[in-house]
Amino acid sequence: MKAFKSLILTAALVCGGILATNAQIGGGQKIVYVDSEYIMENIPEYGDAQEELNALSTQWQKEVKAVYDKVSEMYSKYQTEMLLLSEDQKRAREQAIVDKEQEAKNLQMQYFGAEGQLYQKRTELIQPIQEKVYTAMKEVAQTKNYAFVLDLASGTSVLYANDKNDISDDVLDQLGNVMQTVRREDRRRAGAVGAGTGSTTSGGRSGSTVKPKK
Repeated sequence: MKAFKSLILTAALVCGGILATNAQIGGGQKIVYVDSEYIMENIPEYGDAQEELNALSTQWQKEVKAVYDKVSEMYSKYQTEMLLLSEDQKRAREQAIVDKEQEAKNLQMQYFGAEGQLYQKRTELIQPIQEKVYTAMKEVAQTKNYAFVLDLASGTSVLYANDKNDISDDVLDQLGNVMQTVRREDRRRAGAVGAGTGSTTSGGRSGSTVKPKK
């Protein structure tokens, strides 16, 4: 969610026009907020993307672990047989262990490095959703003449927030014009999680999880 939080903060500047804050608020605009976690959790496509990323991460972790297990096996065997080996044989076995360990490290970087396959897959799956959310939020802010849009999930210190200024559902409604989102009447319903309603806009996808607003 870190990249999305940065996106939300950028949106606050774009939608509000930070250089003219005082004049705009004085002219009838106001500060509102969203809960980006609530928004994303009410987008079935985001949940599907997270499940795919988790499955890939688990699979790749197993592959990396298998290579590291082989390193441990080779080292244990070497320790057991070391006294029976010639110096040349020892060097060869030691080098084989070092090479195998390097193979494990390379595989780990390939999958989980800063620019690794998991990062690339996350960008591929999540970034388009983030961009649609940003667009919907920007459209709501411009239509309603809001000066700033803050994100309660960004870690920013907010001492008090009136529910009347929460536009998360407005953003989800706007977003429902271009992709599936959980219907407004189902989002905040008490006990909705696990109820199995799974109603969505834009196609009425079944089986999706309804995330209630806390």
